[in-house]
Amino acid sequence: MQIFEVITLKEFPFMETRDVLQGQIISDIINDTSIKRVFLLVDHDTKRIWTYNGRQSSLKVQIYGSILAEMLRRQLKLFYRVSALNMYSSEDNEFKKFFENQISGGRAKPINKSDFSKPRPDRYGVDVSISNPKAKEAIEYINQIPQPEDFVRRFMIIGGTIYTDEEITESIIKEEKTIIQPVKLGQLNKGFTFFQDHNYSTRLIIKERKIQGIELFIYKNDKSSPLELKIPIIYEEKFNKPGSINTLVKAFKIPDQLPEQNQNHQKDDSINKS
Repeated sequence: MQIFEVITLKEFPFMETRDVLQGQIISDIINDTSIKRVFLLVDHDTKRIWTYNGRQSSLKVQIYGSILAEMLRRQLKLFYRVSALNMYSSEDNEFKKFFENQISGGRAKPINKSDFSKPRPDRYGVDVSISNPKAKEAIEYINQIPQPEDFVRRFMIIGGTIYTDEEITESIIKEEKTIIQPVKLGQLNKGFTFFQDHNYSTRLIIKERKIQGIELFIYKNDKSSPLELKIPIIYEEKFNKPGSINTLVKAFKIPDQLPEQNQNHQKDDSINKS
């Protein structure tokens, strides 16, 4: 498997790749010492180009990585698919096994300045739709993606609606378990909103060139107390509030006797008719 590192330049084209050959296996290169770096991995057996973004890599370098991955794909005559390695949890067995692959040579070549044509306006504009996705489907897709290590999700924004994670206790016969799931807070107001109570790390989730949602994370060990939430939101009535079963039974029970007020009203009607 070939592995390339994304390198930034100070002048056009501002990016290139460097062929990585010094390690024996992938984990020799991609590990805790490379959390700020971005790599492209070419698997010639499965005809796939993998992108890997270190958890502290900058957004700019990640964007460069996606551009260079497509250029590698064109170089290899489009027979290769581009996939994101960050979609998988680091605890996944297949993910761990992937990092045991040997680093070797191949027919993919590093991309350098000579591979770029002269700059044009909007040459690398990203065609990403900002139309609102279906909330339920977006949440299901986002929750499939593992959360970053050492981070806790504080807010999630889908369309104009903001969610927060909440612990929910589920009862399964004799066993109870606690799960964390997004709970709707309400709709964001028109205009703009600042999140100033923490130093947030933001993650964009994109599927098929459509933004599915925006997640705001904080460090697990963040001990600073949050400020009062001053985001103007439109609260929505919850119809699933817990209630008494006796109240429900009483609502469907036919009374043995009509209320006195109704009885008097019926007597008055009978007198008028007579």
